[in-house]
Amino acid sequence: MDHHKFHGKDIPHIKLDPKMTIEDLVEVYARSGFNGRQLGEAAKLYAKMIKENATICLTVSGAMTPVGFGGIIKSLIERGFVDWIVTTGANVYHEDHFAWGLPVKQGYFDVDDMKLYENEIVRIRDVYIKFYETLEAQDQIIQKMFGKDFTDKPFTTAEFCNLMGKLSKEKSKYPEKSFITTAYEYDVPVYISTMKDSSLALNLAVQRLQGKIYNLDFVREIIEQAAILFNSKKSGIVEIGGGVPKNTAQQTGPLLDQILRRNDGGQDYIIQITDARPDTGGLSGATLQEGKSWGKVQDSHEGVITVYSDATIAFPILALYVLSNQKARKPKRIYKKISQFYQKLSDDYFQKPAKSKKKKSTKGK
Repeated sequence: MDHHKFHGKDIPHIKLDPKMTIEDLVEVYARSGFNGRQLGEAAKLYAKMIKENATICLTVSGAMTPVGFGGIIKSLIERGFVDWIVTTGANVYHEDHFAWGLPVKQGYFDVDDMKLYENEIVRIRDVYIKFYETLEAQDQIIQKMFGKDFTDKPFTTAEFCNLMGKLSKEKSKYPEKSFITTAYEYDVPVYISTMKDSSLALNLAVQRLQGKIYNLDFVREIIEQAAILFNSKKSGIVEIGGGVPKNTAQQTGPLLDQILRRNDGGQDYIIQITDARPDTGGLSGATLQEGKSWGKVQDSHEGVITVYSDATIAFPILALYVLSNQKARKPKRIYKKISQFYQKLSDDYFQKPAKSKKKKSTKGK
């Protein structure tokens, strides 16, 4: 469609009704303008991903679990609306507080942090966490989980999180309050894009000083992630924020095309909720359209929507919309299939010659 001509839907004179549903509200957004319109269209695109049975990755950066949003992720997993996850180690670490009943409270942002330090309170904006009762307690839990009985073989962060989910499900006080335990139950792989940049990795230092070696197989991990895309007829990403999780999921396209020459073409759909600006040149703010030049997305004109908003405002609306009007999908249980996916990509690489980048994408065929 030529967007340089005067056509399109009429802008309504919006009227709100006390009986409106989330579907009605999203329609209001979609028929308006600016980022309200982007949010409405993003919610509809997420629903389209689900209807088309696309393999959906959720990337999560920022401090989403300390504000309780792990519960939203849990609901999406249970409905089959998230098939694999890329997040920060911090989000995994803080999510486990809820499973073990460790205190996390609303606090204040306009405070004297010197006094908070004296009172043994750690602050994430306006969220308070106790130094000993929460962080130190969580540290002890992590150290026991991944102590002497943890594998000495090379592992991926998906295997790390799967074991964490298993142990939290079996031993924690409130296992239902963690999307990590739910990911374990539904075989949703959870990859940590920045393992060493988190308290999870810091807690491995104790055993490392005692002689235990941890071998993170990061190359196998990136191949697994690309293999998920390679084995999907349709694929999409819902990105909460940007950062390394965003790039980790999006670089699956360049690995398949630029490095392995599989001519996959990248993701079919990407939604991003971000407050990062594109003009600074950072990855977090890079437009999804720019990703086409890297082969991260199939089409720069369709199936890519960026919502410039605080994720704590936009993500619940996006999630509630699909939870309200989309039927639950059968879990894809990718974690149990990942070795199969890896092998299929490997076989294709060795059995078929490098494909010309200029040829039409054969994804899904």
